[in-house]
Amino acid sequence: MASFLRCAVIGLGMGKHHADGYAEHPEARLVAVADTDAKRAHAYADKIGKENCFTDYETMLRESKPDLVSVVLPNYLHAPVTIRCLKAGAHVLCEKPMALSVREARQMLAAAKQARRKLSINLSYRFAPQSRALKELANAGFLGTAYHAYTSWTRRDGIPGMGGWFGQKALSGGGPLIDLGVHRLDLAMWLMGSPQPVTVSGSAHHHVGVPRAKAAGKKFDVEDFASGFVRFSNGASLVFEISWAGHQGEPEKMATIVTGTKGSLVQRNEGGGYNFVAEFHTVLHGEKVSGAVMAPKSGGKTAYGEMVDSVLYDKPLVADGYDGLRMQQVLDGLYASAAAGREVRIKP
Repeated sequence: MASFLRCAVIGLGMGKHHADGYAEHPEARLVAVADTDAKRAHAYADKIGKENCFTDYETMLRESKPDLVSVVLPNYLHAPVTIRCLKAGAHVLCEKPMALSVREARQMLAAAKQARRKLSINLSYRFAPQSRALKELANAGFLGTAYHAYTSWTRRDGIPGMGGWFGQKALSGGGPLIDLGVHRLDLAMWLMGSPQPVTVSGSAHHHVGVPRAKAAGKKFDVEDFASGFVRFSNGASLVFEISWAGHQGEPEKMATIVTGTKGSLVQRNEGGGYNFVAEFHTVLHGEKVSGAVMAPKSGGKTAYGEMVDSVLYDKPLVADGYDGLRMQQVLDGLYASAAAGREVRIKP
């Protein structure tokens, strides 16, 4: 392998962040991009040459032969495009959610194993400085035994792209649960030590999105609010609330609280935006103690940087395909529970 990693990106909506991440890494080189929108693809012509900007990802794989590919496409394309990239010999960083179903997620893992390539899922909230600081405390035993968590991400009015693929279950797999919920559910489970989910119970509502879409003549058949309960094999539990729209004061509310036998850890947003704080709460010498968890303002690796380092130096992935599969099990179970109106068991 060359002294630098040859990286490519398929899908240049959110994928522009991936492309910039590879371009800025000292041991990576952005060698190709692909997007069906030629304008998006050719926006990188000055950086990598017009001949390396493609509208067909198959052609890109064949001609550029990248070592690592980011798949940043609508959810229904995650599995087939990831599998094709793996078969072409590339390691893959796939955007969340991993797939539309557990079945697809398992196919992706099987393809990675057969190709002997790394598969990572961009569970990006693990990479926030506050999240890393909390994880260090959890790993050091601050929580004791984590036995319960609450996690949420709710919006006052934030349904993305009404009429687009986000609101069509066949293309997205679901609404805010699969869009926003993945981040907060994964963060909570990660801080808890990634226990195995065994049963889930969920509800899904569509009292805002469906009538709004109908009035506008748009397609929309996913939930706009979801809530539920997850039970894990070690006896721990998790409660969540996720929404795209609802009657609340703040534009966005995000909170993850993990409770253990020795203390609790919290990550939440401030001011209704994307500024996060981290906190701890415990008892020390009989006194209640709370405080801020200090996190470095810079220097932490991104998902892109971690993936490059993992491939170059064979380091463990921060979020691998099995983490994506575990999350997919929860998502599939929660949607099945909401449809059936009862708790469902997750197959091991």
